[in-house]
Amino acid sequence: MKYFLYSLIISLLCCCTSKEIPKPYGYYRITFPEKSYRNSNDSTLPYRFQMASEAFIEPDRTPGAEDYWINIVYPAYQAKINLSYKSITSDTTLLRLEQDCHRLAYAHTLKAESIDEHYYQQNDKKGFGLLYIIEGNAASPVQFFITDSTRHFLRGSLYIATRPNKDSLAPVIDYLREDIVHLIETTEFPN
Repeated sequence: MKYFLYSLIISLLCCCTSKEIPKPYGYYRITFPEKSYRNSNDSTLPYRFQMASEAFIEPDRTPGAEDYWINIVYPAYQAKINLSYKSITSDTTLLRLEQDCHRLAYAHTLKAESIDEHYYQQNDKKGFGLLYIIEGNAASPVQFFITDSTRHFLRGSLYIATRPNKDSLAPVIDYLREDIVHLIETTEFPN
C-alpha cells in the first residue's frame, strides 16, 4: 500500500509538469476607416471647424449646458467630444477660463500616469490652444482648449462610454486624438 501511494504521488507530480502556458488576455482588433474631414456647417455656432466624416453633431443636453455647447459623436466607438463655448467678456476673463481648463484636466491626476501638454498656435487665424493628453485610466483621456484670446473660448473633452482601460482603448484614443488635433488646427471664430 505504501508503494502504491508513493507511485501515485510521483505519477501525479509528473503529469502536472506540463510546459503549456495559458494564453495571455487579448483585445479585439479594431480597424479604422481612412481619415476624411468635412466642415462643421452649423451657422448658428460662433465657431467653425473641420470634423471627421464619420461623426455627427448633436446639441449638449446635459443639465447646465449653455448655448453653443455641442457633442461630436462617434457612434462606431461609443465616443464623443464635448465642446463647450464661452464668450470672453469682462465677467469671464481669458485667464480664468484657462485656469478652469487646467484644473479640469489635472483633476484626473489620481487615475493618470502622466499628463502631457501640447501648445498650438494658429498664425493666420490669430488663435492658440493647449492639448492635454492624459495617460492612464482617466475618464477623459484628451482635453483641450482653443481661443482667439479676445472674444472666443472653446473647450473640449473626449469621453468614451465604457470603463476606462488604457490598454484596450489606446487604439481608439490615438485615432480620435488625430481628429481632435485636426479640429484644433482648423477652428475659426468668424465673428
